Amino acid sequence: MKKHSDVDFRPLFKLTEYLIIIMLLIIPIQIIVFSIALPPDSVVGFFELFRENAFLGLLSLDFLYLINNTIMIVLYLSLFIALYREKPVTSLIAFVIGLTGVVCYYGSNPSFEIMTLSKKFFEARMSDQIIYIAAGEALLAGYSGTSFNVYYVLNTICLLLFAYILIKSPIFKKTLGYWALASGFFMIIPSSVGMIGLIFSLLSLIPWMVFIGLLRLEYKNKLSL
Repeated sequence: MKKHSDVDFRPLFKLTEYLIIIMLLIIPIQIIVFSIALPPDSVVGFFELFRENAFLGLLSLDFLYLINNTIMIVLYLSLFIALYREKPVTSLIAFVIGLTGVVCYYGSNPSFEIMTLSKKFFEARMSDQIIYIAAGEALLAGYSGTSFNVYYVLNTICLLLFAYILIKSPIFKKTLGYWALASGFFMIIPSSVGMIGLIFSLLSLIPWMVFIGLLRLEYKNKLSL
């Protein structure tokens, strides 16, 4: 059996490099979508949006972040592997917390459920449509409810832990950890907490994009060779 030090993780780091590029494209696309087409403010509004344009409906319910968070699993794994020797316990805790947070997000996103309800809503008799409206209301309540907030808080803790390790690491540049720390700071307030949460969420994206961009360069120059 190979020891940890004998395993060649370069393919993982190379894969992370390419996935980071996808993530760097997803984030501005999602911001542009929300800027051009604000999400509806009611369940019926979402139903109508899905009937007119199902893809835009999915985008309005953060479908791209389902892809983004799948990439996060690989990103967290690569960070855990890269930092394991230096801080094995802290890096393992960060990875487990981050992975748990990502799993929670999948349960909170109602994009495909709302799309299904939209079809049923317009196929139903008017007297029965209230059933699908109530189901949609419940899904949208969960969209920014417990699972989402647990996802947000756990990912914040994960990022702060990785930031701490990166700052202490003799392998990576300290600026990498500081950018991660800055992003984690703005993530302290979940985006579901009113306008201030939304502002902090958007502000966290700036240092986050710098962080993953620099991380990609570090992988390319040091770990993928």
